[in-house]
Amino acid sequence: MAPRVGVVVFPGTNCEHDVVQAIERLGARGELLWHGASSVGSVDAVVLPGGFAHGDYLRPGALARFSPIMEAVTRFATDGGPVVGICNGFQVLTEAGLLPGALQKNGHLRFLCQPARLQVSSTASVLTGLAEVGEELVIPINHFSGSYVCDEETLRRLHDEDRVVLRYLDNPNGSVDDIAGITNEVGNVVGLMPHPERASYALLGSEDGLVLLRSLLAAATSRAAA
Repeated sequence: MAPRVGVVVFPGTNCEHDVVQAIERLGARGELLWHGASSVGSVDAVVLPGGFAHGDYLRPGALARFSPIMEAVTRFATDGGPVVGICNGFQVLTEAGLLPGALQKNGHLRFLCQPARLQVSSTASVLTGLAEVGEELVIPINHFSGSYVCDEETLRRLHDEDRVVLRYLDNPNGSVDDIAGITNEVGNVVGLMPHPERASYALLGSEDGLVLLRSLLAAATSRAAA
């Protein structure tokens, strides 16, 4: 049976259909989850997609974290369910406390929309399980507040616990330690700024995002089987 992936829709989200199309091309079933819902239903994985949730007022993700769906996402994650936040979704996960640190404005205060060279730093997550450490990927970024920051103690823990999953090879936004994506302590919640759904089709210029999406679907399939 095809795994079911719920994709959360906040007011201002603009990448939900991109994610659904990308995962359905790989054989999964995509379901849109409204931000006002109190449950994620019977999905096997959850994706918080990119966009500008609530117009990024206050700061990106600051309002979205109070949406009813986030309580359900937190319960799902606590139960071990695979959760991935892409770009704005990463910002929401940090605001909700599901991932440490924060995303601040890019260095030089510039909006960035360009391919980014990445390296897989860890395979101990639902998003990188099928990749190889050291593997290089080209995946686009599209953000203004994508510079990852955290205090020294958090950075030490991320290192010691192998929780940095992706790093920039040419750091475009000033993220500390070149961080492009991190995971939680057990590897089932991942946030990343690059958009793997936009690197899932050759006509879009790259298929390097497929290994990440397939990893997520493998984790979702395992959860469905369990």
